[in-house]
Amino acid sequence: MLRPLSQLLIKRTSSTCAAITRSKSPSFPCVQAHADRESRIRFSQPTRPSTDSGPEPPYARPSPLSYDIYHHPHTFPLVYSASLPSFDIAYESWGTLSPTRDNVILLHTGLSASSHAASTHLNPAPGWWEKFIGPGKALDTNHFFVICTNVLGGCYGSTGPSSIDSSSGKRFATRFPILSIFDMVKAQFSLLDSLGIDRLYASVGSSMGAMQSLAAGWLFPDRVHKIISISGTARSSPGSIAMRYAQRSVLMADPNWNNGFYYDGLPPHTGMKLARQIATITYRSGPEWDLRFGRKLRDNDLSSRDPSRSPSLCPDFLIETYLDHQGEQFCLKYDANSLLYISKAMDLFDLTFPALGELGMHPPQSSASHASASIPSQTSFHSKSHPPPANQPPHLSDLANGLSPLMSTPILVLGVQSDILFPVEQQRELVDALRMAGNTQVSYFELGGVWGHDTFLLDVLNVGGP
Repeated sequence: MLRPLSQLLIKRTSSTCAAITRSKSPSFPCVQAHADRESRIRFSQPTRPSTDSGPEPPYARPSPLSYDIYHHPHTFPLVYSASLPSFDIAYESWGTLSPTRDNVILLHTGLSASSHAASTHLNPAPGWWEKFIGPGKALDTNHFFVICTNVLGGCYGSTGPSSIDSSSGKRFATRFPILSIFDMVKAQFSLLDSLGIDRLYASVGSSMGAMQSLAAGWLFPDRVHKIISISGTARSSPGSIAMRYAQRSVLMADPNWNNGFYYDGLPPHTGMKLARQIATITYRSGPEWDLRFGRKLRDNDLSSRDPSRSPSLCPDFLIETYLDHQGEQFCLKYDANSLLYISKAMDLFDLTFPALGELGMHPPQSSASHASASIPSQTSFHSKSHPPPANQPPHLSDLANGLSPLMSTPILVLGVQSDILFPVEQQRELVDALRMAGNTQVSYFELGGVWGHDTFLLDVLNVGGP
């Protein structure tokens, strides 16, 4: 009696396989998009820019005619490598430099931003911090002279992997030396020297820019009057390193990357798109995704239970299409090697005393930085705006020792409760370490909201408020 049943099952299975065989091959538009993009690159057909950017600020490659260039003709020593023979730094400025040159704010950028932080007469396009810079704004150009640079290692006018190596006449590519945040800041201060600016009114930065703002005060404690650190850290955490490593991994796995030597061929656009999608996840927050997208689908017809519209392996949800859009918009705007080098510099940033010692970097002897030898009791200097940690990080004392050059510098620290890339715990840790180092001029605020790490770009009222 089992024989007829087994024959029936075999017959039905055979007919099902035959039906599948007769059906057309599956199509994956999201995968085909990579091949289509590659064809456009080969034939130099630019992708039509999208006008749907959501709440994100404008972001585009600036024109070389819209920024100034500082050329440093001398050998420039680096932390992890021997030196660069020379370098260029692209910069833009807003406001008027006072006769005494004491009203200067140095604005530091995040990982992939250009010097175009706000519109200028040479480039009227909105900048990445447009709503924060100008008359009556947070960085009030009625009072301050604001300078913003493209960091060393970047690709928007400053020397980086895509620049020409004068010794070979070819692009550096991955022959470019490993950089540190300290190198970037020293290059910026070389620019300030060329402008005759001895002291900053403030060093201001968000994200990687916050690392630079702290490094500026650490390297030049007598040249930085105030520091503002927004959504930054004094010590890159394993979680942040892991997120950036994932981005570098998918980029370097793109065959077009070619060990960094892609400038005469196709760029690693697929790896760049995927890296940007990963980064975008770290820049925002789950609560924002819920409010903004929920579980909405990309096409209302898909929710109408139309049997002809079944789910696919390509994006169906709006959140998927958003990540796809962000990756597509970015993948050809930024140099892949610059992303690798600068993100690595972020990972290497660590202001703990032992880490600095391993690099042969010792706290500068400013007028008030002799307290590193005797750190006050750790339990007495926690922030009044949050309770002391139940389990104090084992590196907190080392961080306090490392931050001793900043003990007399007024510092404002802003953290964002929904930030998953630089969590508020890192901001609290920074504040605690500064106070342990003897700094009594530290102000700390935690911001709410759902924008995550990108709050520094979007929350004009709270980030840029009085």
